Amino acid sequence: MLQKIIYRLKRKLIFNKLKRTKGLTFGTKLKVIDSPIVDIRNGGKIVMGNNVTLNSRNKGYHINMHSPVKLYADRPNAEIIIGDNTRIHGTCIHAYEKISIGKNCLIAANTQIIDGSGHDLSFDNPSNRINTIGDSNPVVIKNNVWIGANSIILPGVTIGEGSVIAAGSVVTRNIPPMVVAGGNPAKVIKSVDSINVFE
Repeated sequence: MLQKIIYRLKRKLIFNKLKRTKGLTFGTKLKVIDSPIVDIRNGGKIVMGNNVTLNSRNKGYHINMHSPVKLYADRPNAEIIIGDNTRIHGTCIHAYEKISIGKNCLIAANTQIIDGSGHDLSFDNPSNRINTIGDSNPVVIKNNVWIGANSIILPGVTIGEGSVIAAGSVVTRNIPPMVVAGGNPAKVIKSVDSINVFE
């Protein structure tokens, strides 16, 4: 009984903190399990639809989750958009410019989604690389996408509707709709035409 009271109080504190976060808006039935990290700076914004789940709790999750959900929009006017019914587990989403995630997506633990390079290559002056911030290219994840654990989604990528990204993949280029893609770099392994859904 005491544990339930503590859990409810903790959940209420988390919700109150999220409601006060400048630049964050969310729809009805937001489900927050333990404390996510929400960091919005420089006029950025994060918009979540209805019935979104942010799970930062390792206990009860089917694999080991290394960190809480982290939503980070830190460059001027950066945006993170998350559609209705999407579930995000222990994942870092870092927007320099824009990351758009559709409806009904499943994003497994320890995934990294980033639309910026972090630093310039600076081959003309490698010692200056540390002083650079790199460029950006938006990421688009369409509706009904499933991203397996420990995947990395890199700048400029679009993942087509209904596709599945295998665990541990590094997605460096666009993935068409309704395929299974995996590997480093990720490539199409199966398409809907080659899968017998009635097996």
